[in-house]
Amino acid sequence: MSNFHNVESPDQLTELLSQDLERVSLLSFWAPWAEPCKEMNKHVEEHAKQYSDVLFLSIDAEGQDEIADSFEIEAVPSFLLLRGHTLLQRLTGADNNALTSALAQHGRRPIKALSHTDKAPAAPPAVPVKKVETPEELTARLTRLMNMDKAVLFMKGSPDKPQCGFSRRMVALLREQNVPFTHFDIFTDESVRQGLKVHNKWPTFPQFIVNGEFVGGLDVVKELVENEEFEDIVKDIRVGT
Repeated sequence: MSNFHNVESPDQLTELLSQDLERVSLLSFWAPWAEPCKEMNKHVEEHAKQYSDVLFLSIDAEGQDEIADSFEIEAVPSFLLLRGHTLLQRLTGADNNALTSALAQHGRRPIKALSHTDKAPAAPPAVPVKKVETPEELTARLTRLMNMDKAVLFMKGSPDKPQCGFSRRMVALLREQNVPFTHFDIFTDESVRQGLKVHNKWPTFPQFIVNGEFVGGLDVVKELVENEEFEDIVKDIRVGT
């Protein structure tokens, strides 16, 4: 039986995961419009050939939105490693190196040692201590990022390779309105991602900033455009003014 399946219903997913509650499964969430998913889907198929003990489940996040919502998928590509129904690790973004490392950590069945040695195991390499950012330092850094240009879009991915539908639609809207902007990919910095939710009192992304001030998310910007209020906000930065 193949260890790679295209999941076409919640019932199919439940059945596949329930067949062996000790087996490790990789749930690969993708969307047909997201360019990074195409390359990652190829990597997933290659990994499936290497890890025959792992169950690989390919899931169209938009076609199977009920499944995506149940696993709180906010962007694609996203990957969940499960043992039975227990979450082992969550990965977001087109990072095959991270996916390879996760599979190496969780995907191999334990192998009994073939030889014995009386030598003491080598000491693990020293891990450098990372300086912890204080709340005050984070606030100052968020303020600097929000002011790095007249218009800043905090989004998932980049304008040319957005990693969620909301970010993709926000980029399209700003381009339609001829608004130049600098972007920041929140997937590159978890402190910024979580800090902005508190700093701007807004729990989701994308977040659009003008002259250092939070304007809103996609729905707010769309409403401002429809009500002809957006012009006053961006009149000083719009292309051609």
